[in-house]
Amino acid sequence: MLDLAVVTVSYNTRDLLADCLDSALAGLARSALNGQVWVVDNASGDGSAEMVRRRFPQVRLIAHDENLGFAAGNNLALRRMGFPRLAARHILFLNPDTRIVGDALGLLVRFLDETPRAGVVGPRLVYGDGRFQHSAFAFPGLAQILLDFFPLHPRLLESRLNGRYPRRRYESGAPFAVDHPLGAALMVRAEALAQVGPFDEDFFMYCEEIDLCRRIKKAGWGVYCAPQAEIVHLAGQSTRQFREQMFVALWRSRFLMFQKHNSAAFRWAARRLVRLGLRAETRRAQAAHRRGEIDAGELARRLAAYREVATL
Repeated sequence: MLDLAVVTVSYNTRDLLADCLDSALAGLARSALNGQVWVVDNASGDGSAEMVRRRFPQVRLIAHDENLGFAAGNNLALRRMGFPRLAARHILFLNPDTRIVGDALGLLVRFLDETPRAGVVGPRLVYGDGRFQHSAFAFPGLAQILLDFFPLHPRLLESRLNGRYPRRRYESGAPFAVDHPLGAALMVRAEALAQVGPFDEDFFMYCEEIDLCRRIKKAGWGVYCAPQAEIVHLAGQSTRQFREQMFVALWRSRFLMFQKHNSAAFRWAARRLVRLGLRAETRRAQAAHRRGEIDAGELARRLAAYREVATL
């Protein structure tokens, strides 16, 4: 049986994907893991699939003719692996804008092997220049929605109120329990995945990992961050291509997540906070346009996105 299968879903990130695959293959070799690497290309127009065929013949490529999104793309790879009877003990869902550092893969695999009731583990993520990046979060609450639209104070943004874990937890190097790691690098025990099912494909982009971790925790498995394992995450290189569309996709996914996992009272309060926040964002965009910071086209796109979210 394989120790690990690495799955990357890509969309128009050819050069980033090449670097990611180089690092994943090197990481498997460095950690002496018996593993496979899979790429699901979501109909990229930048030659990503051709690059994988040419440069990485050992990688298992699924070149799809439409953009399936993150959840369905990963699930397609899982089905090709024979899900739920997977040939790998663990699966790493890895964004293409990441780089494996050192023995990160080995550290994550060993943590799962040595922690029998751990269903999920994530690494410590850093930016490309080595700066700290929050790598795991508490499940979203009303305070996080409020702070999304009304930042109030930088210390609040870095606090548990906003779902963040203290930096000292990462700096200690000791694994610690979390609600969910960031989906950029998410290692899941195959047994836990088989028990709760794969990603929910109703999520096209965003919140898929939160939903999966909620289901895994409800099934009695633990979810952790293991900060000794380090992975570089360049953050948002694919979604940055369509900012307004991704804003709408984010809130569509959040509302779906709230519908699945939160009470009617929570959903009522969340929608009112979002509408209040959208009105504030509208005023900010209009003020930015008056100051000449954004043009009329940018203003129109932002306002259209805010109106669409308000109707979700």
